[in-house]
Amino acid sequence: MKQLKPAEILEQTINAAVIKADGGFKKLFFLGIMAGAFIALGGAAANMCSYYFLSNPATAGIGRMISGLIFPAGLVMVVLAGGELFTGNCMMTAALIDKRISFKGMIRNWIIVYVSNFIGGALIAWMFVYSGLLGTGEGLLETVTINSAAAKVSLPWGQAFIRGILCNVLVCIAVWIGTGADSTVGKIFGMFFPIWAFVAAGYEHSVANMYFVSAGLFADGGSTAGLTWPAFLTDNLVPVTLGNIIGGGIFVAAVYYFALKEKKK
Repeated sequence: MKQLKPAEILEQTINAAVIKADGGFKKLFFLGIMAGAFIALGGAAANMCSYYFLSNPATAGIGRMISGLIFPAGLVMVVLAGGELFTGNCMMTAALIDKRISFKGMIRNWIIVYVSNFIGGALIAWMFVYSGLLGTGEGLLETVTINSAAAKVSLPWGQAFIRGILCNVLVCIAVWIGTGADSTVGKIFGMFFPIWAFVAAGYEHSVANMYFVSAGLFADGGSTAGLTWPAFLTDNLVPVTLGNIIGGGIFVAAVYYFALKEKKK
């Protein structure tokens, strides 16, 4: 197998979208749970390795850098082990523009995968909280987890939206590069750096937040003002999700489609 060129990656992305749009409910649902769980497991490990530095504003950049070194494991598991990830599936817009799938088929995939991603992420969040591991560092990890969740929920809507766009540009570029790589090592290496960049920069990923904010909510138990499930859904997930759709679906998939797709004769 040879390294794919960008135009060939586009064709692979479109072909994959056709399969995703036609996927059965059971397959999409369970692979969505797996993907949500994989991202959550990567997030839990990332926080465990970086919480000490994240707890201090003066070293938060170091904490994000360390977190970014670990978090890509989640996407690696999704791509190589198998999973349906909403943020990556935002690139299905390329197949929609090419008239290979219907809008209804794309939205159906997104809804099933999004809900199942949430189930997988929230399940791992609940398990991690009740495992007692948040007590690490004499409870400092728990404090960082709750504070991070509260900060995400309190973001102004516009900021959350823009951070969602920037995040999924990098996530979808990671998937794009991974699709074009000709070996397992190449796929891992190609996906690693864009994901590291998004985590280090502090952008917002809807599926990752299904773990990060859920963990904070489970740990907090209603003690922190403003940190509630309704606030999470309306003030964080909605703008971040919309941003993710535009970042991956427009800024990556649509731009590459119009740049690279040859007109049919």
